[in-house]
Order: sequence, then structure tokens, then C-alpha cells
Amino acid sequence: MLLPLSALVLTTLFTGAAPYISLVEHPVRLSLSDPAMLAQWQPSYDRALPIQGALALLAALAGAAAWYQTGAWPYLAAGTVMLVNWPFTLLAIMPVNKRLHAIAPQDAGPASRALLVDWGRLHGVRSVLGSVATILLVWVLAV
Repeated sequence: MLLPLSALVLTTLFTGAAPYISLVEHPVRLSLSDPAMLAQWQPSYDRALPIQGALALLAALAGAAAWYQTGAWPYLAAGTVMLVNWPFTLLAIMPVNKRLHAIAPQDAGPASRALLVDWGRLHGVRSVLGSVATILLVWVLAV
């Protein structure tokens, strides 16, 4: 039971952080002036990236291991959904991140604000992915 519970804990840790960013931190960030908004996002993203990246990868591995141990497909499905965060981040979000990191906070303006609005929408996808994986794991553990 250790692997299934590990998959659930790692997935819910990711899922708790992602919606917090989407529903709390990012909307508040968008209420700031353009320079302050970008100055807050840059170090915040740098600190969150290794945490969320590691949680997504560890949750995916734990889900696959739980599936291997139990044979229950929802563990593999949840692990796969968590793993999808990686290519999605690299292909869809990373180009926006690079553009945002290339702007000095004092040079922020309408273009950087528009990028941060786009970033928030894209980050919302990670929140949905984590939620789907969490629902799968809660369901398989409940039956």
C-alpha cells in the first residue's frame, strides 16, 4: 500500500500547489503594476519550477510503480497524466517563460502583462492535469 499512497501524496502535493498559484498567487500578481508584477513573477517562478517539476516526475513514477505493483490501471493513468506536465511545460509554457525572463522588470509594460496573462492560462492546464490525476487516485483507492 506504500506505493499507491506515495502516488496519492505526491500528486496531491503538486495539485495543491498548482491551483494555489492559478487561483490565488497569479491573480494577485496581476493586480500589481507592470514592473512589480514581473519582478514578483521572475523569482517566484524560479523557486516553484524545481518543486513542481520534481513533484510531477515523482508522482508519475510512483503512479507507474503502483500500477506495476497492483495492476490497477488508474495508477498508470494518473502517473501518465502527471508526466504530461513535463512536455506541456517544455513545449507550451517554456517559450513564454523565456520571453518573460528576458524582460527587465523596469522595462515591463503591456507586452509583459499580456505574456503573464497567457502564462496564467497555460499554468491553469497544469492545475487541471493535477486535479484529474488526483481524482483518479482517490477513486482507485476508494474502490
